[in-house]
Amino acid sequence: MIARMESIAGSRDSIAIRVIKYWLPVAMMLAAMFYFSTDTLSNEHTETFVGRILLWLSSHISESVIAVINYIIRKSAHFVEYAILGALLFRAFRADDSVRWRLRWVAYSLISAASWATLDEFHQTFTRTRSGSPWDALLDSSATLFMLLLITFLNRKDIDNHTTMEENGANLSQS
Repeated sequence: MIARMESIAGSRDSIAIRVIKYWLPVAMMLAAMFYFSTDTLSNEHTETFVGRILLWLSSHISESVIAVINYIIRKSAHFVEYAILGALLFRAFRADDSVRWRLRWVAYSLISAASWATLDEFHQTFTRTRSGSPWDALLDSSATLFMLLLITFLNRKDIDNHTTMEENGANLSQS
């Protein structure tokens, strides 16, 4: 009886540790992204910051060039943060599984990140200096898709081996 209770307690600890190990980074990333989508990091605030740096580097730079560079930096930052989110979600869904890649982890990760992108854009509609855009949600989701395709490409040997093993198992059962 005591051994069974210790076993149950041990499994609870392992679940708690796994949640912390795999899902805490996702939660931290989502919290950071929520902060990034507030007025604090709106276009007007980042453009002022970027403008100061660019004017320090070259005093002859025009405001339109500063605006374009700021736009590129902001969209690139969105792309990178959602690519990182995609990798963290894939890692969390995979957890301690011995298999390195499953299509369902890719699907869960993409659906989760696309949902977050939509909610993020919706959140931005409530801020004073920002606006939500379905195009931004699409860009964010494409960044996640890019990362998941990269993960798939990097694991293609394991995917091929897993598929071959499944096919061999099916052939053996038919014999």
